[in-house]
Amino acid sequence: MSSPVQNLVISLAAMQLARRIPFENPEVLTYVRIGYAATQLVILGVYYYVTMQVKKKNDQTILKYVEPPSPMSPDQESKLVTTTVRDYDLSEVSKLLRSVYIGIAMMCFLHGYMKFTQPLFIQSLMGLKGLYDAKPIMIHVLGRKAEGDLKRPWKAGGGMFGGPAGPQTDNAAIAEAEKKVGSKKDE
Repeated sequence: MSSPVQNLVISLAAMQLARRIPFENPEVLTYVRIGYAATQLVILGVYYYVTMQVKKKNDQTILKYVEPPSPMSPDQESKLVTTTVRDYDLSEVSKLLRSVYIGIAMMCFLHGYMKFTQPLFIQSLMGLKGLYDAKPIMIHVLGRKAEGDLKRPWKAGGGMFGGPAGPQTDNAAIAEAEKKVGSKKDE
């Protein structure tokens, strides 16, 4: 089962389970809040640990790929990215941390201002699922090899209905991008 389908199934199951939880009971609500906060702290702690592992390994292997244009601005050209494995992994962990912070901010609004309680429970489960699916976690914590789907640069999850093309790593695309960069410097 693909990751987006798993996320949908977990979300639907969590919503059904959340209907049975008596959130109007202050004691239950306190435990759910503590559970959500603890889950977010664990997630942030694991990402911090991964950051330390990446810095400790200090893999300076050169990584070249062609980043496709953003779907929001199709007139933009593809660009050549040259980085190291260490810097690439750190940037990916940074993106994951940013998504955690955005999720926490949304929960503060939904629960603190709008008084919704079910999303606390659902986001606790989805946060753990996202942690398990994160590719830096698979490599640096679970010890999997960077092969197949885990080969850098990682393709973004396409969602339920497919998605944008991932980074191009073939030599022809890299050579073409290098020519474009060289011709722009000549101008």
